[in-house]
Amino acid sequence: MPQNITNKHLNTQIIAIGKPFIELIEVSSTNNYAIDAIQANLAVHGTTFFAHSQTSGRGQRGKKWITEPCNNIILSSIIDTSSLTLPQQFAFSVAFALGCADFFAAYAGEETSIKWPNDIYWRDRKAAGLLIENTIRGHQWLWSVVGIGININQTVFDPTLKNPVSLKQITGKTFNPVSLAKELCTFLNIRYEELVMGKKDFHLKIYNQRLFKKNEKVRLKKDNIIFECTVKEVNQFGELLVEGIPQELFSFGDVEWIL
Repeated sequence: MPQNITNKHLNTQIIAIGKPFIELIEVSSTNNYAIDAIQANLAVHGTTFFAHSQTSGRGQRGKKWITEPCNNIILSSIIDTSSLTLPQQFAFSVAFALGCADFFAAYAGEETSIKWPNDIYWRDRKAAGLLIENTIRGHQWLWSVVGIGININQTVFDPTLKNPVSLKQITGKTFNPVSLAKELCTFLNIRYEELVMGKKDFHLKIYNQRLFKKNEKVRLKKDNIIFECTVKEVNQFGELLVEGIPQELFSFGDVEWIL
């Protein structure tokens, strides 16, 4: 049984993402912690685990999420996805990417964008990342764990990170990561409720309006070949549409950005 999960948490009436909001001093990974709760049959929709320190954070495609203790948002939310269908997984990702972008743009402004599939960028620099992991039984999508890392007060980063940026670097202000994490949850909840209400097409439209490098030339890499193309949009299946090369559609994992 994961630490800090008590009967009080289990009996709490959950009405939104971030309720309950459980603070952890240190964990290896908030996503692992949340997945442990699901596997122990302790999962409750909306439960959010916030860590002040994370020792083995995970990002997309097996990458590490390296973050300074006590200065950033590190959280994972458990989402009951039993009312959704498996083909809605990309729409789910879009909803949470929009929630993160809404939150970040509220402080950093309109230069906030979404890099396909769900990284949050400010100008050409990475501000946040999402890692979504699902519990599926047969054809039923039972639970999702949405892990989010956002750079808040950190100003010195690991040299292996190519282009990070934090809210403090953008605004010059120091923030309370816990307060901002709770505020983030309200943004996430708004977008999730819209998804449940059937607004995935509306979400995709906004997502494409905020798409990183939209209508700009970028370099992508596939099978050790680097090529230049123009980003156009992302379709309902989560495929990136580009122009300027013979192959114009890519699924996530097919290509790597060269920035």
